[in-house]
Amino acid sequence: MKYIFNPSFKSFEKQIRNFVNNFDTTGILFGDGQRNKIKLFDLDDTTINIKSFKIPNVINQVAYKYFRKSKARRSYEYANKLIENGIGTPQPIAYAENFKLSGLEKSFYISEHLQSHLTFRELVLEPDYHDHENILRQFTKFTFDLHEKGIEFLDHSPGNTLIRKEANNVYSFYLVDLNRMNFHETMDFDSRMKNLNRLTPKIEMLAVMSDEYAKLYGKEYDTVFTKMCFYTNDFQTKFHRKIARKKKLLFWR
Repeated sequence: MKYIFNPSFKSFEKQIRNFVNNFDTTGILFGDGQRNKIKLFDLDDTTINIKSFKIPNVINQVAYKYFRKSKARRSYEYANKLIENGIGTPQPIAYAENFKLSGLEKSFYISEHLQSHLTFRELVLEPDYHDHENILRQFTKFTFDLHEKGIEFLDHSPGNTLIRKEANNVYSFYLVDLNRMNFHETMDFDSRMKNLNRLTPKIEMLAVMSDEYAKLYGKEYDTVFTKMCFYTNDFQTKFHRKIARKKKLLFWR
């Protein structure tokens, strides 16, 4: 197993290696663990989060060994890059990769576990959530800042932004599930709007987000709203077609 550690956590290397080596039998499961498995461990006074990525298929095992960085490595490197750019994400601690002759087998991403008050999903599911519009506008400002810094978070979906309430109705935002990102010199208008397409199908939320983004970007509200709705509707159409196809293919289940 190959490990790369954040220098700030090098003194905990032995404990973290032990957590990874005994991942299957120790730790507290976080989430449903259906795809990738996340477990929580106590590291002195800190709770850490270890994400075990599922074993790739045969083709990707070879690709991750010779041609592409593993999801664990990308998560670690992207987390450091986000922090360098002043973007919130749980503190990266380490990543680990287990290579065999056939290619990458298991890989792990280790970070601090962040306790949040909500995710963006609560804003979608609970329209009466306290301070809903204020949180939504601050989230839009957070996303605008990402775009201004050329950061395209490809998994910008409802469960992947943790939200913490600070003092005086100010909110902090933290990205998780980091292995798919692009970094650009600049992002054009269409790329920005498309990057918002997975967050919510609710027209009233898109209206608030469009209003806030238009103010920040210096564009007309109608222009932003029309484009944001276009990409959201396009995503929703493709998403529901995909679900329908799966149901037809798996009708026998």
